[in-house]
Amino acid sequence: MTKEEKLKAINDMNKNTLMETLGIVFTDIGEDFLEGTMPVNSRIHQPLGMLHGGASIAFAESLGSCLSNIVLLGTGSAAVGTNINSNHLKSKREGIVTGRARLTRKGKTLHFLEIEIRDEEHHLICHSTMSNMVIAMNAS
Repeated sequence: MTKEEKLKAINDMNKNTLMETLGIVFTDIGEDFLEGTMPVNSRIHQPLGMLHGGASIAFAESLGSCLSNIVLLGTGSAAVGTNINSNHLKSKREGIVTGRARLTRKGKTLHFLEIEIRDEEHHLICHSTMSNMVIAMNAS
């Protein structure tokens, strides 16, 4: 499967999900990373007119969870989030943010990821770390 085919497939899975509601689009993929964009507008503002921290966390978790599950395709396992820690470092009112999730540890039972969300000038808006537990597909 080509990179373009992979991106189309994962973007198609966003239909009727929170990712579609937030306008998240996956834009680049590699062996240990996944990148995407999210628009910043009034739909995802907090009352002061800035990017809502929860939207940043949802974006980070979407990137991290999707990356872990892409890595696990065909193994009979899936990844589920167990922890996310985010630091909001700079406000954003309008435009586009770009997030990049990077797999820093790919274990048999645990994936650890780092996610950075940046603005158009490459300023760091939010830094997150995330843990995903690897489970059997039929487990819950």
